Amino acid sequence: MNNDNVSTRSSSPVLLWLVLVVSAAVNAAGPLAGLGLPVRTVAGAVAIGAIALLITHYVRRRRA
Repeated sequence: MNNDNVSTRSSSPVLLWLVLVVSAAVNAAGPLAGLGLPVRTVAGAVAIGAIALLITHYVRRRRA
């Protein structure tokens, strides 16, 4: 009774969640820490990218 169609879990979602949390924290705490606008903008872009990749991973996994 082996189910060969089940994809194995990878560490990519865990890493993406970690990147999302860290970049969102940098973006949110940036004004309090005195970070410049370019740093916060890059952190926000990284957070948006991580969200997009998490959604893509979820959709591909649901289709499989």
